[in-house]
Amino acid sequence: MNRTLVLAAAALLTLAVSTPSVAAPCRDAKGKFIKCPAASAPAKPTKCKDAKGKFAKCGTPGAKPI
Repeated sequence: MNRTLVLAAAALLTLAVSTPSVAAPCRDAKGKFIKCPAASAPAKPTKCKDAKGKFAKCGTPGAKPI
């Protein structure tokens, strides 16, 4: 009983102390470690304004993207 408890505690301690390998490190073409590129942000929808400064549908005459 006592031996089982010691083995269980050792296994739990090993899991708690080990470093997590969740994120894979990024490497360049030569195999050296580099900073991972940031995830691309979702594209923002383009908004357009007319000559008077009011929002207008893009593609209408005189509308310019902001």
